[in-house]
Amino acid sequence: VRLTTEGEALLDYGRRLLQLNEEAIQYFLAPTLEGKVGIGTSDDIGTRILPEVLSQFARSYPAVLVNVVVGSSKQNLERLDAGELDMVLVTVSDEVREIRGEVVHEEPLVWAGHEESSAFLRSPVPLAVAHEGCAWRRMTLRALDRLGTPYRIAYTCENCSGQEAALMADLAIAPFPRSLVQAPLKEITNPNLPEIGSYQLALVRRGSNPVNDALASHVKDAFVNRQ
Repeated sequence: VRLTTEGEALLDYGRRLLQLNEEAIQYFLAPTLEGKVGIGTSDDIGTRILPEVLSQFARSYPAVLVNVVVGSSKQNLERLDAGELDMVLVTVSDEVREIRGEVVHEEPLVWAGHEESSAFLRSPVPLAVAHEGCAWRRMTLRALDRLGTPYRIAYTCENCSGQEAALMADLAIAPFPRSLVQAPLKEITNPNLPEIGSYQLALVRRGSNPVNDALASHVKDAFVNRQ
């Protein structure tokens, strides 16, 4: 069963109405909260998804100060363990059996490139990826090695925006979550490009209190609404 264009538009309006209804209930019925909370996140979440979450949270709890740190999952977990952050969103590859925290999102990684890309036709295939330790990088290289596709790391950048710049210039292709592949980028399919697999996003918390619980609830709801 597929939704029509009108059905998709109506579904979007319905989700927004539900979100507004939830915000109204929280504003009038939720207890007043004060304090501060620190959250760590990766670049792709911190620049594309989290701002909307924090905007909604600020409207519901205007007396709570939120400090955001954007960095790698490894760096933010270290900050969490050092007591510098209250919660972090970390990327987990599909090869990890024991996940620390609560999984709040799962999504396929796909090959992304410019809509007029020819980079994927080159051999070895030029890649734009993050540094060593990145789950997306590890999953991507493992998939290429398994298929036997020759590749080279042409562009290394910790931020999605930097990798996207390489794609826009057709210097490379990159593994991106499917939801982040938007024009002028496109999803690339080719027999020499293997399926990468799905990654997970986990919310890891240092403790529980009313302020932390409220922000964690907003974060989890945001990903539920993206399903």
